[in-house]
Amino acid sequence: MASDCFPPFIAAQLNYLVHQSTLDVKVENVWSGSKSYPGVLDRFTLLIPYCLDYIKWDVLYNAEFPLCPPDVIFAPEDEHFHPFRLRSREGGNEMEGAKNSLSDWNHKDPTRLCALIQELRDEYTNYQRRRAGEVDDDRLTFEISTILSREGIEMHMSSGLDKPQEVKFAVPLVDMNINKMVHGCPWRHLQKIHLQVVYPVGKKYVSAASAPRLKLVSTPELKALFSVDDVKLPSWVDGMCMAEYLPHLEESLQGQIMEAVALIDIRRHFIEALAPVFGRPVEADPVFCRKATVLVASGVFTFLVHLFIPTQFPRQQPALMLQSSQHFNSQGAPIKSSLLTDYPWSPRWDASQMVERIL
Repeated sequence: MASDCFPPFIAAQLNYLVHQSTLDVKVENVWSGSKSYPGVLDRFTLLIPYCLDYIKWDVLYNAEFPLCPPDVIFAPEDEHFHPFRLRSREGGNEMEGAKNSLSDWNHKDPTRLCALIQELRDEYTNYQRRRAGEVDDDRLTFEISTILSREGIEMHMSSGLDKPQEVKFAVPLVDMNINKMVHGCPWRHLQKIHLQVVYPVGKKYVSAASAPRLKLVSTPELKALFSVDDVKLPSWVDGMCMAEYLPHLEESLQGQIMEAVALIDIRRHFIEALAPVFGRPVEADPVFCRKATVLVASGVFTFLVHLFIPTQFPRQQPALMLQSSQHFNSQGAPIKSSLLTDYPWSPRWDASQMVERIL
């Protein structure tokens, strides 16, 4: 994103949104809407996380009139989303909600765009929740009534000519601050795990309806500690609802996360055991203890050994990659081996024996 091509007030607001917001907002496209200054960028598309996906909104400033707030264009399928609509009242019009982020716009305040996007996203959450609640489906109506008390749930109603109507839920799980559980954690955003639940829309209540589509989704950075792909979801019993399903899943997840945090120290002990055999590692991952590199010599041949340690260590063994310090390919890059796992291993060995067998 070439922020130097934006007018300073737009650049300041956009940088604050991207780097300081609690939302992981991305900028997809930038362009100019000015005929007088075509090289000045004042419009862009934002990718805003919502319900385990992204919604796209175009933000249109006018570089020639910096005092004016931007317009925001929503997706065509959200044509009925009017967050700041004027409503009729005797004697004139009145803005719903009285005051909003546009009503006292200050273009010199770098936080204003962030506040506007957050407010619009909150309104969009309420809009989608209303849409889901209006669906003529007994099962969905019941499901919504049983989980509305849970904080942070998001819903999204989707339909189209080429796909059936369905309602997607994003249910936050595990009331734990995982960031604080990892010493020296580098994550800027709070790590979260959600259960994605997708219900097809029907019109008749069925006492033993089929299970909805279920999928665990986490923030990408969490994979350095814990992969939800390794989690086996509990079975969905016939006639079960989400309110019954979630407590068992959360209890299981909490135990697995606690174990994943404890395994950091097991991996750290393994890395420390490399030193007496290989010498002090050239480099190592100090936070999650997932990688280490040692220098090895065989006669006059010197090479590096990269160890990639899985989150499931010691149940799963490290993968090794050998890298020559003396031989290079035609592009000048060091020659490396493929990943090696064919060596003696037992998760029951102590760390020093594991290292000796690797050597």
